Amino acid sequence: MASDRSNISVNDTKNDCLNNIVNAERRGKRQVLIRPSSKVIVKFLSVMQRHGYIGEFEQIDDHRSGKIVVQLNGRLNKTGVISPRFNVQVNQIESWVNLLLPARGFGIIILTTSAGILDHDEARRKHVGGKLLGYVY
Repeated sequence: MASDRSNISVNDTKNDCLNNIVNAERRGKRQVLIRPSSKVIVKFLSVMQRHGYIGEFEQIDDHRSGKIVVQLNGRLNKTGVISPRFNVQVNQIESWVNLLLPARGFGIIILTTSAGILDHDEARRKHVGGKLLGYVY
């Protein structure tokens, strides 16, 4: 029996989204379709875009859960979701950076904070802690 992608249930939409992006990047694709969409995924992608890991992305309203078309630029090496979402205080951010990222100044950790979804540098600058969402490098 051939496996059909539409019958596969998705439990972790954020992880599935990031895996689709990394796999398309490795295959040398210029764009990738992400579904389903969510507010967290859109904010996560906008942080990635601000740091230059992906190009433009466009939300498509299909009157269901929504889709996102992401333009790729070849700068993405690896991305991952951190589950469960660990609580991180401001003074603990540096230790998580050392644990998750391969080198200093290389890559970002994305957190959800009371000030919105931010990368680790912005969170440190605004002096807010939060919960770990994922990492990108």
